[in-house]
Amino acid sequence: MQNIVEVHYEQTGASKSTNDLGMREMQEKAYEQRDARFLLLKAPPASGKSRALMFIALDKLINQGLKKVIVAVPERSIGGSFGATDLKSFGFYANWEVNEKYNLCTSEESTSKVEAFKEFLSSDEKILICTHATLRFAFDHLDDSKFNNTLLAIDEFHHVSADGQNILGELIRSVMEKSSVHIVAMTGSYFRGDSVPVLMPEDEAKFTKVTYNYYEQLNGYEFLKSLGIGYHFYQGRYTSAIKEILDTDKKTILHIPNVNAGESTKDKYKEVGTILDIIGTVEETTDDGVMIVKRHEDGKLLKVADLVNDDKKERDKLATYLRNMTSVDDMDLIIALGMAKEGFDWPYCEHALTVGYRSSLTEIIQIIGRATRDSNNKNHAQFTNLIAQPDAQNDEVKVSVNNMLKAITASLLMEQVLAPSFKFKAKFDSGLDPKTRGEIASRMGIKEPSRKRIGDIIESDLNDIKAAILQDEKMPQMVSGNIDPEVINTVIIPKIIMNKYPDITEDEAKEIAQRVAVDFVTPELEITADKKFVKMADKFINIEDLNIDLINKINPFQKAYEILSKSVTTSVLKLIQESIESTRIKMDIDEAKILWPKIQTFIKEHGKEPDLKSDDPLEKRMAECIIYLKEEKRKRANG
Repeated sequence: MQNIVEVHYEQTGASKSTNDLGMREMQEKAYEQRDARFLLLKAPPASGKSRALMFIALDKLINQGLKKVIVAVPERSIGGSFGATDLKSFGFYANWEVNEKYNLCTSEESTSKVEAFKEFLSSDEKILICTHATLRFAFDHLDDSKFNNTLLAIDEFHHVSADGQNILGELIRSVMEKSSVHIVAMTGSYFRGDSVPVLMPEDEAKFTKVTYNYYEQLNGYEFLKSLGIGYHFYQGRYTSAIKEILDTDKKTILHIPNVNAGESTKDKYKEVGTILDIIGTVEETTDDGVMIVKRHEDGKLLKVADLVNDDKKERDKLATYLRNMTSVDDMDLIIALGMAKEGFDWPYCEHALTVGYRSSLTEIIQIIGRATRDSNNKNHAQFTNLIAQPDAQNDEVKVSVNNMLKAITASLLMEQVLAPSFKFKAKFDSGLDPKTRGEIASRMGIKEPSRKRIGDIIESDLNDIKAAILQDEKMPQMVSGNIDPEVINTVIIPKIIMNKYPDITEDEAKEIAQRVAVDFVTPELEITADKKFVKMADKFINIEDLNIDLINKINPFQKAYEILSKSVTTSVLKLIQESIESTRIKMDIDEAKILWPKIQTFIKEHGKEPDLKSDDPLEKRMAECIIYLKEEKRKRANG
């Protein structure tokens, strides 16, 4: 197994320390924006979003004149995070008090959830906790005006989408327009993992955004020192690779593939049985549903939870046990399929091992988040993705290739999300404190935001934009080096940005694209202690000489292809290249304009035109450009 990303943290303890009101760093940052009517809070797992909501909600009830708070979570198990909480003992002026009758995630009342929801709105009670589903069903029976003077808090907000078929998304848009509702939207990852936006741009623009990134969170931990993200490639059945990749001495969550995935054997119960047989022998199953497995090598007894089992009674027993765990010795391995992802809290987890590529970047982030809780039993957290290698004898070569490329590019996004970022500012910026961490002065030629909307996007949406880029259909060609870096940075990326934000101009998209290009490259930069030089492409460059033209010549995705080249055999690499060739994109005039000067330089240096059969992908692309231009000339002559 090879780690593609290895990030180290300084264990400052800052993200866990509290102020006089009992607020951690992220919560204080969110509370500063408590007066906003629409607030979007982007913060990673374990950063304390639920308590941040409590602080904001109580202020709206006590000081801002709102009458009620409704908290909606994606599933019942997450509702416990919003249960009654003592805040006054830690310095806040009020406690979060929930009448259990109106915690519809835990209440055993026989009344239907929708009826209880409607009853709450007519009562004097202040707080209700429910699932997204209950909120949707109740909304069908209510007028929008019922949400007047109410705070609606949506946890895991990426479940919303601008797709007209998404009922939760329609609900949000409707109450925003037709009532005086306040909204707090919370998520660890705003991108959904598909091409559908969470909100329409005009609705999203109404939200005040608070962003607390993964690096701030993990760097401020007390115990966790490093995080690794790696991939292990296998051929045949994934169960044959489990033995070499699963370390049962590490607290692990193992997610097996969906039964519809190519990696699945289509028999999930047999897969679990095979995994258990590889580990050892099942000695007994406790009254709580925990399996005691005797390990083959040394006879050590391991506690294993099987969440793949569909028996509701057994699963509920096990879920109760898992929810009440208090010791590192309570569990060793959890085997899951659709569970133990967002909202699941097992701080002792050291290793998230996932079989098969997950199409949703959100899902990947949520799974990694299971291992990134701070705990005194670990100083390193690990995410490993077990991915099928393409096999020339297999009909699904193209699927395997795409999965590999997507897995690698997803890791690049995770590197961006998890690593420190540097904010390059203009040299003449008099407001720049040279001692500020992560800020570097440079005459880069980057434009300052032309208006507030562009500045807001740059400040809070760069990871969302990079997620959109990584999901673009041109990604395989960008990874393989078949597209000139300048074309990627100055043509393709601005077009993707314009698709994401239809309300901005082409010039504004290019402003944002410059920041995206710099942001993609900076994790690769090695900054010297005196902040005078950066190491880029194995050369040290004076920061003052670093400019956007130089960065635009770098393929931000080349690292992915280098990783593949090192990780797979020559024959597999050839299959990957052939698959990429078969999905080649068409040329357009913007790309041709950039390539034409390079073609002229090539002819001058080599005394010949670029060869269509060259092994150099860029030379081949230039050869294609010549063909394209000749065809365009012919069309115009005949037009």
